[in-house]
Amino acid sequence: MLIANASAEDACGLCVKQIVTNSELATCFLDQYDQFAKTSSDAVVVDLSSCASRGIVEALPSPTKAPAEPDVQFMVSRPQLQCLKKQLETPGIVLDPSATIELDNCK
Repeated sequence: MLIANASAEDACGLCVKQIVTNSELATCFLDQYDQFAKTSSDAVVVDLSSCASRGIVEALPSPTKAPAEPDVQFMVSRPQLQCLKKQLETPGIVLDPSATIELDNCK
């Protein structure tokens, strides 16, 4: 019902405004970018769950602020998809332990 009510101006009411990623997921996203870009819909579902490390036991979170958990599944608009790619390709970007990428910065 939510999707049906989205107006043309807000073509992607379920799209995220930012994502949290790390270098492993960023590399995976860039490797799969062409596949995501091929979709014909205005809203693109990005699923990086097949990229996440398997079998690694996470350390217990420290009492101080733990790094944000990376997003492995999210929905973005076509311009946001291109924006994310552009930001992840920025030379010298620091992605570890995790980085928050704002998707409304590219207009």
